[in-house]
Amino acid sequence: MTAFGKLIRTTAFRLTLVYLFLFALFAASLLGYFAWNTRRLITEQITATVNAETGEISEIYARRGLHGLLRTMENRALRPGASLYLVTTPTGQAVAGNVGSLAPGVMGTEGWSETLYRRMEDQDNVDHRALVRVTEMDNGFRLLIGRDLEERRRLFGIVAKAAQWSILVVVVLGIGGGIFVSRRVLQRIDAMTGTTQRIMAGDLSGRLLVGRSGDELDRLASNLNAMLERIEALMMGLKEVSDNIAHDLKTPLTRLRNRAEEALASSGSEAEYRAALERTIEESDGLIRTFNALLMIARAESGQARDNMDDFDAAEVAGGIHELYEPLAEDGGMTLKVRTAFAPLHGNRELISQALANLVENAIKYGRPVSAAQSLSAGAVAGSREILIEARREGGEVLLSVTDHGPGIPEADRRHAVERFVRLDASRSQPGSGLGLSLASAVATLHDGQLRLGDAHPGLIATLAIPARLGAADRLAAQSQDMPKTAA
Repeated sequence: MTAFGKLIRTTAFRLTLVYLFLFALFAASLLGYFAWNTRRLITEQITATVNAETGEISEIYARRGLHGLLRTMENRALRPGASLYLVTTPTGQAVAGNVGSLAPGVMGTEGWSETLYRRMEDQDNVDHRALVRVTEMDNGFRLLIGRDLEERRRLFGIVAKAAQWSILVVVVLGIGGGIFVSRRVLQRIDAMTGTTQRIMAGDLSGRLLVGRSGDELDRLASNLNAMLERIEALMMGLKEVSDNIAHDLKTPLTRLRNRAEEALASSGSEAEYRAALERTIEESDGLIRTFNALLMIARAESGQARDNMDDFDAAEVAGGIHELYEPLAEDGGMTLKVRTAFAPLHGNRELISQALANLVENAIKYGRPVSAAQSLSAGAVAGSREILIEARREGGEVLLSVTDHGPGIPEADRRHAVERFVRLDASRSQPGSGLGLSLASAVATLHDGQLRLGDAHPGLIATLAIPARLGAADRLAAQSQDMPKTAA
């Protein structure tokens, strides 16, 4: 396709033609109305002039009779640029005036009419057009007074020619402007097309050019760039997940196979077979938990869980997690406490509960207190085994946090710690898959929030910060009032 062919097929050019047609139609209508109104105004002026002159000559006839009428008509007919005058007998014979010929039947009809005529002194034998009024006198004579319409025709011609040139100029400028605008738009669209082709070829780092005008194409490019960044992040995440699955799950799968092979190869007792099967089941459960966590992360990142969002109190979620994990913390020599305040939230309760549970599990696993020397240097109480769960509303956010006094996460590693299958050196001796913080971060992102990792001096503060939805508190308050009260 040629460049001009692409140009005339653009939406901008087609819209320009549509607007050009509408504007030309409007301009033609306006000029037509102006011409018609000018014609009407000239006709009214001619009518008023002829009526006044007819009334004046009728008065002369009434005072001076037929002789005075004929003399007056002859005098007026000799004036330069005079109106049309004609007096005829009852039989139609002209007796005075300056009209040489008329269209047949004009003098036989009283009132106004437009007619072709020739003056007596005309030498060109060309018919002219006039607006005339015929009046019958009381003696049967007929009086014609009129005005030539050449002035009206000439003015109408001037307006018509101006309209033609105006429309021509509008069309030329409109097409030129349409080509200019279309070319500018086409250049930007071609640039976008080139970028998208590079992206489709595999270069996910390509971005659309955003100008400084802030027009609709700039806004479209900005939104597309945001979408491309999201797609690139998802593709990178998918690649990382694939790589991590290949590396991190290869070891437990190999261990699972070796144990099964060892159990088959050995000729041990039934108890040894049972022990081998139990270890195999335990290893399989760990793999299932890993895949369940991956599926939950994928569900959160894809946005599918948005369909199951409802209003609830985050304090109830924190209380439920505390009740569930308190025995596990005590078994590990830790003390699990909870501090809550009314925190209405709109979201997926199941995922938020799972994310908070992951933070508590991490605190129980990795939140063993630091040594006394480390604690004193950090300004904390040495040997603190307390884990605190908090739920509260702060400003426009609902905060769900878990605080421990373990070794924490260095600030340089916190961004890396929320990636899938990432396990820092301090946690490699502990069981786990490295998906707990990843799931918590994905759940926070699903709710337009974020996972914040801070320093507890010593220890770690992991916080789910989720925007509070307006109206959630009122709805929860109304639901609590509608619930039946139980007697103590």
